[in-house]
Amino acid sequence: MTNENIRQAEVDASFRDRLATVDAKGKRNWVYAQKPVGRLYNIRTWVSWGFFALFFSIPFIKMNGRPLVMLNIPEAEFIIFGKVFWPQDFFIFGMLMLAFIVFIVLFTAAFGRLFCGWVCPQTIFMEMLFRKVEYLIEGSAARQRLLDKSPWTTKKIRKRTIKHIAFFLLSFIIANFFLAYIIGVDELKKIISEPVSENLGGFIAILIFSGVFYFVYIWFREQVCTVVCPYGRLQSVLLDRNSMIVAYDYKRGEPRRKYKKGKAGAVETGDCIDCFQCVKVCPTGIDIRNGTQMECVGCTACIDACDKIMDAVRKPRGLVRYASENGIANGDRLHYTGRMKFYSVLLVLLTGLLTFLLITLKDVDGTIIRATGILYQERGTDSLSNLYNIKIQNKTLKEIPVQLRLEGEYGKEGKIELVGASGIKVKSEGQGAGSFFIVLPRKTVTSRKTPLKVGLYEGDKKISELKTNFTGPFSSF
Repeated sequence: MTNENIRQAEVDASFRDRLATVDAKGKRNWVYAQKPVGRLYNIRTWVSWGFFALFFSIPFIKMNGRPLVMLNIPEAEFIIFGKVFWPQDFFIFGMLMLAFIVFIVLFTAAFGRLFCGWVCPQTIFMEMLFRKVEYLIEGSAARQRLLDKSPWTTKKIRKRTIKHIAFFLLSFIIANFFLAYIIGVDELKKIISEPVSENLGGFIAILIFSGVFYFVYIWFREQVCTVVCPYGRLQSVLLDRNSMIVAYDYKRGEPRRKYKKGKAGAVETGDCIDCFQCVKVCPTGIDIRNGTQMECVGCTACIDACDKIMDAVRKPRGLVRYASENGIANGDRLHYTGRMKFYSVLLVLLTGLLTFLLITLKDVDGTIIRATGILYQERGTDSLSNLYNIKIQNKTLKEIPVQLRLEGEYGKEGKIELVGASGIKVKSEGQGAGSFFIVLPRKTVTSRKTPLKVGLYEGDKKISELKTNFTGPFSSF
């Protein structure tokens, strides 16, 4: 290998020394992404419209009188598909997060960063909303570059003012809907309609969210994916050579040549004409021809750009395409590997367990705890009693008067005596508490601990069942 070839190889590998958006001095390289045109971009546009429809409509959809989805972190109340999760249900929420992580691992192992390029909210808002507004106001990528370098004229001030106002208004709208996912659309309406003084905290939250979104989309942009989001860094352990990625077919494309119409090269060359169109359309500023990179979000803009050039030079499409590393190197087709099968089985098991937990999640539940410091009490010569405290959670939207009844074989001979009340009223989406005695005939207490079941009833309707133990004397009778 000549010195010239060695120097060229070092230049070709230098992209791995730093991010594509940072130069050798650590200064940011601003990305002026050229607007993609092509089949995949059109499909992504339709997908983005579906995403916007869901994002802006879900807060208004209710199920069982509750929002379809609400993640109220400050009050530790989570609602998913109309089911409410309280702190005591967090093990189910934890299972949901575990299943989601396994799904991400499986999905990435099979399909790479397909999620990032097609349905990630950051990508969709940036590329399918804010970037399009920027094209509309400032023009193409080339015009944006010229505008940045030009002096501050009246035209530049006007365009920049319109752009910043448009970006902030869009950020404000997104912030309102984002907050609706946290506090619910009804609370959001109060913040909007009532005086600011009555909902100062909510108003400040909207301004903070608006500021964050505005900062991200006016300046931070692709750095959310390359600096903040850990998903790109996880690729190195989640991807293998059989994973589907956006890949450049170097076997077909190398060595590169500049295209000259009607003239054949002096030596045999590849199909890549070194036009840099794949680089110009990349929203993270990378060169896909360098191989799999952390910054690649799999948006397919380079595929559309390359296909357009291949059509122009009368070469087959697919120089840049969805493929695997083995597919490029060995011609292997994408296939379902053993690792993917293992992840699939694990995901099915977790999903089944999660489904069971969701189905069995009770709207009314409770906890019974024996009163501390007291073993048992004698009731005359033929009965024993234990004192208990009960807490009942009501996740429904109606107040429920709860009666307690002893279940099973002990229900006939034993009884429950509430302390100071005939029932426990539990407010809607609230909790109720009380104390009660369980009284059993002495002859039925044949062990140190006797397992019992206590039914919770709304009238004659049994709504839940709790378990506890009845403590008797140390010796059997």
